[in-house]
Order: sequence, then structure tokens, then C-alpha cells
Amino acid sequence: MDAATMPSRRSKREAFGSRNVFILSAIGSAVGLGNIWRFPYVAYEGGGGAFLIPYLCALLTAGIPLLFFDYAIGHRFRGSAPLAFRRMHRAAEPLGWWQVLICVVIAAYYAVIIAWAAMYTWFSAQLSWGPGNEEAFFGVDFLQSENVADVGLSTTFVPQVGIPLAVVWVCVVVIMALGVKRGIGLANTVLMPLLTVMFAILVVQSLFLPGAMDGLNAFFTPNWQALADPAVWASAYGHIFFSLSVAFGIMVTYSSYLKRRTDLTGSGLVVGFANSGFEILAGIGVFAALGFMAQAQGAEVAGVASSGIGLAFVAFPTIVSQATGGSIIGVLFFGALVFAGVTSMISILEVIVAALQDKLGWGRVRTTLTVTIPLALISMALFSTTTALTVLDTTDAFVNAFGIMAVALVAVIVVAWLLHRLPQLQEHLNRRSSFRVGILWRLLVAVLAPLVLGYLFVTGLIENIAEPYSGYPIWFLGVFGWGMVVALVVLAILLSLVPWSRRSHAKDDPEYDEFLVEERYEPDAETGAVHLPAAQKGAGA
Repeated sequence: MDAATMPSRRSKREAFGSRNVFILSAIGSAVGLGNIWRFPYVAYEGGGGAFLIPYLCALLTAGIPLLFFDYAIGHRFRGSAPLAFRRMHRAAEPLGWWQVLICVVIAAYYAVIIAWAAMYTWFSAQLSWGPGNEEAFFGVDFLQSENVADVGLSTTFVPQVGIPLAVVWVCVVVIMALGVKRGIGLANTVLMPLLTVMFAILVVQSLFLPGAMDGLNAFFTPNWQALADPAVWASAYGHIFFSLSVAFGIMVTYSSYLKRRTDLTGSGLVVGFANSGFEILAGIGVFAALGFMAQAQGAEVAGVASSGIGLAFVAFPTIVSQATGGSIIGVLFFGALVFAGVTSMISILEVIVAALQDKLGWGRVRTTLTVTIPLALISMALFSTTTALTVLDTTDAFVNAFGIMAVALVAVIVVAWLLHRLPQLQEHLNRRSSFRVGILWRLLVAVLAPLVLGYLFVTGLIENIAEPYSGYPIWFLGVFGWGMVVALVVLAILLSLVPWSRRSHAKDDPEYDEFLVEERYEPDAETGAVHLPAAQKGAGA
């Protein structure tokens, strides 16, 4: 019997060991670098304590509803993002591949930030940068950065970045190859408690620094006038979309690994509020430390507050240099960045691995190596060179503003308005959850989410067309900005045209068929879409 006539053998779909492991993994995905280095500054700029009002509104009216939306799609259609959308309707498959390709881009640069944080954990123990030299150490000594406007795209290798970057990739490849239960689930079960303990210690230590109360006053003192600024509300919604890992395939993929009878909305509430709790904790720790830094420099907190890479790799090393026991603060802070980065990165990679595994019907190890080895090589080529910082800055800005935001907008419109699937997804959520959703949930997903996402997308589009991002050359933005955004859409369509392997989970999947029988759903023989039986069609209205 030749290979062509042999019966296909399909590996059984993996699953999380328990709901608690799923919750830890979902929190691990949501709690990432942005929680630590982005939220505190966004909140501070958005009115301090007053920002908590638009933030909580965004969480309750957009973040958690879209989290439920992703959970329902992944759990109901039992597949990675492309397979789940394909099972919903064949024409929707490109949406899944669009999300997968966004994760490809994010994974490539996310790894290098973890590598930087790992090196700075070591640097903190020795105070390698020297007092007063923190900014120059990061840009010149460590990254050896060049200005892309002057020198173009560099191929000069930076060993102190490239070597730890390779180590990061080896670690995440091992975790991914071990699978959902023994790899991803176990890693999150270990790393999330460690991350929480480390950050709690960091916060407590920061609170006892001189000037900490000045920082907390700056962080929490409400500026009520900021609530009248639409940009503050847009900032709150924009942050929530990114913070909860919604709309780019992660939660769709993770929820597909849940057992059939799982409390979906209850899990979503735990994940949403745990993520926000960690963000507020991060804000307390970061601004307590910034208050100390301001007092030590005789400056206002506003003069030292920053976000992103500047906060992590310039401001915090300055705090480490000036504080008593600063090395401990540095090790805890950068160690927390490493752990938060790893738990988020494995969730990003799982979107890609699961998609190819479903499409091709390959085993776990083969698929993992096929995905991660080329991706690691691309990551090394782009982000271990002297122009890594400018490439990262541009890629991150465009994939967030015109990748994640765009696919979220299109996905909500397609599912809610073109395919009319929200009643079906609502019924699926309510059938197994402790917290029931109703027409309000459908309105939030179908009306409010598209309006907010559309506003954020159009606003970002106008700003970037009016003025080149960060003053970078047009050719550079054309390759790593606009060109990348367009390429993601084109490639997503092309990947959806590739035939599914007869070994794939899309072909004659006994597990999925058994699920449909148990749930009493009916497949459409012509389109492959699955609809509610006639007796249930009005259940969610």
C-alpha cells in the first residue's frame, strides 16, 4: 500500500489539563510587557486617578465582551483561528490567517525585547551601566544603535543582543514542542505565580523608597478635566484592546483547547479583572519608583515619567543606580519583564503553530520546528543588528495600529453583520457559563466595538498619512510599515486558498463531529457552516 492510499491518521487535538491551567495561560498571555511599561504612563497621561473611569468603562463595555467573543468562536468551532473562522463560513478563513500573520510579526520582535530584559537582569546585579550613563549605555554600548535615516538597514551583528536572543528562541521552542499540556500549561503554571510574587516584592520595596508617595500622588491624583477629552477615552479603549490579547487569534486558539463543558464567561471575567489588577499593581510599583527618581534628581515626577522602552531600559536603570538595594529592584523588575514576555510570546507562537497543525495535519514537534526555526532566523537577522531599534519601533507601531486594530474591526463586522453569528455565539456562551450574556452583549460587540475600533483606526491612519511616523524615511516606512500591513492582508488571502490536507482537522474530524452531535448542531452540507437546529434558532434573540 503506497502513501497515497494509506488511511489518514490524525493526531488528537490537544487540551489544557484543567480550567485553572487555561485561566493561568490566558492571564499569562494578557499580562505582558504592555502591562508593566505602558499602562502606568497611559493612565498618568490620561488624568491619573480619573483615568480609571474610562479604563473601567473600556474594560466592561469592550474588553470583556470581545474576550467572550473570542472564547465563543474558539470553543464553539474547536480550532485554531483559520479553522474556527472556516468552520463558521469558508469565506471567513482569511480573517484567521490575517491574525496568524500578525502573530508572526509580533513574535519576531517580541523575542528581542525578552532578550534585552534578560541581559538587563544580569546588568542590574552588577550595575554595569555606571551612574549617569544609563541612556548612553543602552543605545550606544549595548545596542550599538545607528540612525536608519543616515545609514540605511544595517547587517552589523551585535553579539550581546544576538546570543541571548538565540537562547530565548531555544527556550520557547522547547516549551512549544512539549505541547499544550506539558509545555504551555506547565510553563504558565510555574511562571505566572513567580511573576506575581516577584512583582509584589518589587512593589513593596518601591513603596519604601524616599519620594514614593510623590510618585503615587502623581499617579492617582485625578484630573477630572481629562474626562472631557475624547482622546483620553480613545486611549483607554485602545489600551484595553491590546492588553487583553483579543482579536489576534490567541484567545480563539486557547479556548479551543478547553473541555466541552467549561464556564467560558466566568473564566473571561477572572482573566479580565486579573489582568487589570496586575496593571494597577504595576502602576503603583512603577510610579513609586519614579517618585524616588524625581526626588533624587530634584525634578517633578512629570519630568521623569515615561513609557515603553525608555521607561524599562533608561529610567529603571537610573532608579537602580540611585536606590539603596537598587540591584534587587533591577533584578526583580527585569526578571518580571522576562517572565511576562515569555508567557505572552508562547501564546503568540501557539496561534501560528496551531494554525499550521490544523491546516497540514502534522504532529506537534514537526510543526513547531517548521514555524520557529525560520522565524528565529528572521528575528535574529532583523533584531540583532545595529538598526534593530528603529525596525522594532516601526514594526510594532504599524502592526498594532493597522494590523490588530484593523483585523479586530473587520472580524467584528463580518461575524456580527455579514454572517449574523452573534445569536449563535451568545447561545453557546449561555449554555455552559455561570454568567449569562444577553442582547446588551450583542449590542456592545456589534455596535460599540466597531464604532470605537473604526474611530481609532481612522484617527491613526490620518495621523500617519499627514506626517511620516517618527520622521523615518519613506522607503523604510514603505517596507516595515505600510508594506508590511498590506502584505499581511494579501498573504492571508493566499494562505486561505491553499487546500487543507486530508490529514488536517478540517477534514472528517471525529472529535468535532462528536461535539456537534452532543451539542445538537447541524452542519450545512453546501457551505460547511454549522447552524442552530430549528428548535433553538430563537434561543438567543
